[in-house]
Amino acid sequence: MINVSFFEILGMFIIPFCSILIPILVGQYYGLFVKNKSGKVSDSPVGSVVGAALGLLAFMLAFTFQIVDNRYNSRKELLLDEVTEIRTTYLQSGLIPEPYRSSSRKFLIEYTDLRATLVNDTSIENVQRLKIRSQSILDSLWDYSEALAAQDRSSEAYSLYITSVNSLFDTYNKRVTLTFEYRIPVAILWVLFIISWFSMLLLGYQFGITGKKNNRLAVFISIIFASVMFLILALDRPETRIMKLNQTPVLTLQKQLHSKK
Repeated sequence: MINVSFFEILGMFIIPFCSILIPILVGQYYGLFVKNKSGKVSDSPVGSVVGAALGLLAFMLAFTFQIVDNRYNSRKELLLDEVTEIRTTYLQSGLIPEPYRSSSRKFLIEYTDLRATLVNDTSIENVQRLKIRSQSILDSLWDYSEALAAQDRSSEAYSLYITSVNSLFDTYNKRVTLTFEYRIPVAILWVLFIISWFSMLLLGYQFGITGKKNNRLAVFISIIFASVMFLILALDRPETRIMKLNQTPVLTLQKQLHSKK
């Protein structure tokens, strides 16, 4: 998770806000122009189209929100899984002989400490250092697994340790992928932008043909829709730290492991 500037976060709200407000104002002024030029204009067919467009927009927002919400919940589950697997590997390392036992526990404590540093430091330098060192620790633990397997492939104790290390590897790879690589597909964002633009253009046009400007209502609508879009973008970008995962399980595990040293 990389530090994001205040202006980047502000842009996550301003861009959706302008994408809603501008088409409403454009449609509104065009509707006023049509009404002034043609006289009375029936808004019945326009209202039906606006209703359908807004319904489609609501569906797209719900669809997009579900994507990011599912990914957020997955990241939360993986954090809890990783905490459980670190604790399990730490306990099962007690079943293997020295020097693997002490070295494994030392590595697992350091691995937990690295996770805990993300609570206060999400700079790009710290994240890169964490990823490199975490991968190195996991590689070392797997080297121990290979060495133990070579000694006795039939040992149940060794098998438990190897399985827990393998699970820790899998969870680490999933967390890195979900946090740093997966984003809302660009095609979905473009479709959402196009539907938003034309829906609000039609809405503004409907306002215009009634013969009265309603700029205050346009601003309120823009704030409402922009807030939902901002929430979607915040969930999609954990590096903003707006929607932070609760790191208490990691900190609790860190205290527990250090108390056993």
